Amino acid sequence: METTITKKVDAAELEQKVKKMYSDVALNPKGEYHFEMGRGLAEKLGYEKNDLDRIPAAAIDSFAGVGYYFDMANIKEGEHVLDLGSGSGMDVFVAALKAGSSGHVSGVDMTDDQLNKAESLRNEYKLETVSFHKSYIEKLPFNDAVFDVVISNGVINLCPDKEKVFAEVARVLKPEGRMVIADIVTEKQLPENVVCNSTLWAACIGGAAQQDDYRNAIENAGMEMLIVRNNDAYGFISKSARGASKDYGVKSVSLFAQKK
Repeated sequence: METTITKKVDAAELEQKVKKMYSDVALNPKGEYHFEMGRGLAEKLGYEKNDLDRIPAAAIDSFAGVGYYFDMANIKEGEHVLDLGSGSGMDVFVAALKAGSSGHVSGVDMTDDQLNKAESLRNEYKLETVSFHKSYIEKLPFNDAVFDVVISNGVINLCPDKEKVFAEVARVLKPEGRMVIADIVTEKQLPENVVCNSTLWAACIGGAAQQDDYRNAIENAGMEMLIVRNNDAYGFISKSARGASKDYGVKSVSLFAQKK
């Protein structure tokens, strides 16, 4: 499914646009983007105020996720968690609250400014059960079967090769481990003029997979999709993003899949 999309978008140009946009998100969280950000968005999506109160506020300022899934993830004390596209660290820090002092949460991101911000917050708040790693999520720097849970929020849609991402998730998950993510999908197949637009990719739209293709990619990787729910509280801001959302059924979902 993804090979045709990969041919249509310039992967190098896309990577640079995504890095630029999310560097800006890290450095200038009050700027204008295609999407909402910050604590107001997090609370609207369903994050618990008590959790947000207990993590670094600067990480919340740069939060640009598309849904909530911690209720489904049910992270337990002592579990090892991986966050794909961890940004400034908000979901890593929330997951660390759940995994406790005997657990560990790893975040991976490809954007230096996001990683630097997350790492500085980790050091400032002496959060010793988390670590951040520079990596592409299509090629993770971890051994097989080491994580209980993989989380991700609004990131996998940015990758041209989603099948490779899900194969990596399945590889690093323990048997019966769970992937619990929020992401952007579409009801209809996106036309080429949207798919070829790297700016709309970076805005979480151009790379959104049709929902049945997305499910197939997950199941082809050896995971079973058990729960899907729409995140109706999430909406795009810019005119072009709202137009694509209306025309093609671009929407946010949270889902739970288990490694077979």
